[in-house]
Amino acid sequence: MSELVRLTGIVDTTLDPAAVEAAVSGPEYGAVVVFTGKVRDHDGGQSVSALEYSAHPQAERFLHTICAEIATAAGLPVAAVHRIGSLGIGDLAVAVAVAAPHRAEAFTVCAELVDRIKHEVPIWKRQLFADGLSEWVNACG
Repeated sequence: MSELVRLTGIVDTTLDPAAVEAAVSGPEYGAVVVFTGKVRDHDGGQSVSALEYSAHPQAERFLHTICAEIATAAGLPVAAVHRIGSLGIGDLAVAVAVAAPHRAEAFTVCAELVDRIKHEVPIWKRQLFADGLSEWVNACG
């Protein structure tokens, strides 16, 4: 594991944002940006009741690779954990942290990392709607 990739994981248990933050914190960093993505109760005008996340068997490898690329390019420590399984409204789906000497760089790198995780890690989301219907989100490509 790259020295700058402090924590990665695809887990089926409750996420701990404090652990993700602690993984990147250090006395040389004046800013730690932590992003948590939560299950919301709506999407596209429909009422969402829950989500189910599924992951490719190599999803953790993809996550680690992306974290290593971002950390190496920025020269900053990163951490990212994504949850799979059944999640309810308000549950945390992802927790990401980046530490930097100053806030602007930490925010920029964190946003880039979150975007890359969302688009490149093979994790699929099934939304369950209040009316009993469901749909897969971004399941193709």
